[in-house]
Amino acid sequence: MRKRILLLTTGGTIASGDSGRGLAPVLSSEDFLQYVKEFESVCELIPFAVCSLDSTNIDIEHWLLLAQLIRENYDQYDAFLICHGTDTLAYTAAALSYLIQNSPKPIVLTGAQKSILSEITDARKNLHDSIRCALDVRSRDVRVVFDGKIIAGTRAKKTSTFSYNAFSSINFPVIGKIQNDMVLYYIEEHVQPEAVKFYDRMDRNVFLLKLAPGMSPAIIPHILRDYDCIIMEGFGVGGLPDCLRETFLTEMKRYQPHEKLLVMTTQVTYEGSSMDTYVVGRAAKDELPFLETYDMTLEAVYTKLMWILGLHIADRKEMERLFYRKVNYDITMV
Repeated sequence: MRKRILLLTTGGTIASGDSGRGLAPVLSSEDFLQYVKEFESVCELIPFAVCSLDSTNIDIEHWLLLAQLIRENYDQYDAFLICHGTDTLAYTAAALSYLIQNSPKPIVLTGAQKSILSEITDARKNLHDSIRCALDVRSRDVRVVFDGKIIAGTRAKKTSTFSYNAFSSINFPVIGKIQNDMVLYYIEEHVQPEAVKFYDRMDRNVFLLKLAPGMSPAIIPHILRDYDCIIMEGFGVGGLPDCLRETFLTEMKRYQPHEKLLVMTTQVTYEGSSMDTYVVGRAAKDELPFLETYDMTLEAVYTKLMWILGLHIADRKEMERLFYRKVNYDITMV
């Protein structure tokens, strides 16, 4: 029996053509079927256009819509394939990892650095590799397939702007590869005892503050007033300048512990945070209720916090427990 795959298209470079003012999505979801005819004997791909956008314009509402469409069609399909622009693909993959947890069916995201219409392109290979991954009986949960690599949805990051090798798996090995049209898994997929769990809310009240030398602390009261969670991209392993720490100490006294979440990550891509290493990090962690991201990617941290805030939990300890609970390989250092 042929497997059924729901092909969800969102636009992106893979579907783009020259608009005269630069690349813009032009292909319909049905247009993709002409590039996958070799799979007709083993699977049925049913196309559905979610939107037709440059992924720069993909937002939290699109993440929720994708999760809703997968939930509504979950019993009718064996796998789900999402064609997506590369610029925010990692955010979408991370968001879906929290909105759809413990899925025994694969949810695969892919895209391309060149349009599928181009004579020389990575699009057809990425699309074909993604179908092979989606068809494999060992595949499950949210995965990014790109340039032959299978990456956990919470570990992908775009690390090259033009090269075909656009995505890296950050602080975690690739799950597997597609080589010579074969799916090779390096990490065995352990089936979770829990049933698939869907969520339908995320809270965008998360602010990302990238620290820079000489930054004025004057902005901190305004951010705390308008946002429920602040992620700080600290220096090195997670350092916070003394003047900023002192301002946070003063301002946080205005709020209950569960009202404002402070989260420390690092501006460095690889190897994660360690706030206990230096005085500037340890002082911040000892004096303020910081959650530390350790080896999580920024994309995972950002979307995981949106998911947690969307649960409307008033218990600070429960929020911390959820933040440090491993979902789709997102954290290993705790």
